[in-house]
Amino acid sequence: MRKIALMGRSEAGKTTLTQALKGEKIAYHKTQYVNHFDVIIDTPGEYAQTKWLGHALAMFTYEADVVGLLLSSTEPFTLFPPGCTAACNREVVGIVTKIHHPYANVRRAEGWLRLAGCRKIFFVDSKTGEGVTDILEYLREPGDVMPWERVISKPVNPT
Repeated sequence: MRKIALMGRSEAGKTTLTQALKGEKIAYHKTQYVNHFDVIIDTPGEYAQTKWLGHALAMFTYEADVVGLLLSSTEPFTLFPPGCTAACNREVVGIVTKIHHPYANVRRAEGWLRLAGCRKIFFVDSKTGEGVTDILEYLREPGDVMPWERVISKPVNPT
């Protein structure tokens, strides 16, 4: 699979999405440092929210095939300026999270990600799993076998 680096402000849902993509039980966990997994790089929100740490995010794009900009549908603002994806050296996709939250404004979040330069947008509810398989399929490379496609062979009965 292609590797994705997840970026966005604190509480955008990066770690929850990471858990969902890995098929783990969803549990709140504050990301304190950059976590590298097989095909996911989970970055702390402070990196996107702080000018001096923001430069480090550019370095992590070198380790990924795709950059995922996360924006919660509950946010009243965005950190991503118009056209910011043009400066990235990798493919950038947008990911709108918390799509079923009572205060969700999914279209506003989608608009901000499109303004930032994201052409492909995913809509995700990590807690229900909605949209998670769409991201996994997008990251899939030829020859990859997804966990739900694995055939479990039954033992042959010799009688």
